[in-house]
Amino acid sequence: MSDPAVVLDDLRTESEELDRIVADLGEERWATATPAPGWDIAHQIAHLAWTDEVALLAATDPGAFAKHVEKALTEPDTFVDRAADDGAVQPPAELLARWRQGRERLEQALRTAPAGSRFPWYGPPMSATSMATARLMETWAHGQDIADALGVVREPTARLRHIAHIGVRARDYAYFVRGIEPPQQAFRVELSGPDGELWTYGPDDASQKVTGPALDFCLLVTQRAHRADLAVRAEGADADRWLDIAQAFAGPAGQGRTPKGA
Repeated sequence: MSDPAVVLDDLRTESEELDRIVADLGEERWATATPAPGWDIAHQIAHLAWTDEVALLAATDPGAFAKHVEKALTEPDTFVDRAADDGAVQPPAELLARWRQGRERLEQALRTAPAGSRFPWYGPPMSATSMATARLMETWAHGQDIADALGVVREPTARLRHIAHIGVRARDYAYFVRGIEPPQQAFRVELSGPDGELWTYGPDDASQKVTGPALDFCLLVTQRAHRADLAVRAEGADADRWLDIAQAFAGPAGQGRTPKGA
């Protein structure tokens, strides 16, 4: 999807949905533990606020972003958690206001960026569309952690298509980040969207195939649920191995989630 306005509209909707979940929480509820080890709800929102701010820096001041990356490389295993820890101690009202302001400023920067702009990031440079899609993926995934912590069941929407797209495109990254050579052949991925539409990726005649509900695939590639608890299926040894390591997010291989009941 090349039009950033479409993704930015969906990102705004996704953010507003999560905002409604947390906006009226009492201060003590912000300390509710989430499935991410060591992170409560405040950590989750602090992480989103911080990442929006960093993305805005990349979009508006590449030189300052380069200095940020240099500093991050001095503490590669801790800088993300440290930023979340720092934000989580803010009073909830201040943290919520910070997140709202930051995501609004980022949205405006991406909407007004000249066509063809590329922004530096921790990996390859990103277009406005790619940046918005990555922010939507993170907002949805961390929103899932919050929803799980509060016992809230969110209805899946067509916005999952953006996350599924990243999950498919990031297939080889999941191998590279683990020091594994990715398969040479393309996989076929067929996902059932929330409205029953079939979302397809890859060649029709691929020998390696992944099928299942789009929601389950998105939970898998964002590592918000264990494969054993999802209805995502693989045909072929290579596709089967991918489902064990798939990740849609940049950075080191995640710890994932333990199976329910484990």
